Amino acid sequence: MAALLAVASPAQAAPLLGPGDLDAVPSRTSLSYTSSTGVHVGTANENDARPGLSTVKLYIADYALRRGDSSQEDRDLAARMIQASDDWAASQLDAKYPGAIDSAAAEYALTSTSRGSFWGDSYTSTADTVRFLDTKKRTDPASPVLGWMTTAQPVAADGTAQNWGTGLLPGATGTKWGWADDSSSVVASASIGPGWTVASNTYGGPADQSDDVLTALAPFDLTAPSIVPMPQVPSLLDTILGIR
Repeated sequence: MAALLAVASPAQAAPLLGPGDLDAVPSRTSLSYTSSTGVHVGTANENDARPGLSTVKLYIADYALRRGDSSQEDRDLAARMIQASDDWAASQLDAKYPGAIDSAAAEYALTSTSRGSFWGDSYTSTADTVRFLDTKKRTDPASPVLGWMTTAQPVAADGTAQNWGTGLLPGATGTKWGWADDSSSVVASASIGPGWTVASNTYGGPADQSDDVLTALAPFDLTAPSIVPMPQVPSLLDTILGIR
């Protein structure tokens, strides 16, 4: 028995597989998560229509690439919108394709998404952003929109550092950020990773969003196909002693 006790490893705590209850996330932040296996969790306010900021550039870029005139100019503008969050580029494509955001809302069933008087005062929700990106990953994985997210520039066209929120999650491979002109009243971020998609919108600044997102999601394995803890496997010692 002594020998068996020496080699028997103690039972390990059940690992955390994926995010479940997000009730602890402050109401200032909406947060949505979807796995490639179809598991979805979100805060109670994930469907709220909030300022879309520069995350709506994802919708404009997708429309320009797939339904535009196939010009190199459109492609270049779309790339600048996603990689450097270039507002001027967004305004050019929004003026050329004013129906792009609403068209994306209809095509991808984005029920809280709508264009305002121009792209900059449009609305979307974190649930919509996740639904859009997850759909692109499943049906159009070679989309340049996804590729440009993975090659986002460290500093945006207006000088803003793109380095907060969902982009800080372990395993994030691509991110699109958004922020109000004052950079602190409302911010957004949406990221893709291996097997998962996450989006967040915060009434606050970048640090506020980072705190809320990392507290809620960083402890978990976002690639896991389940949102419940893995059943604990009995150790050798437990088996020997008949513990269940």
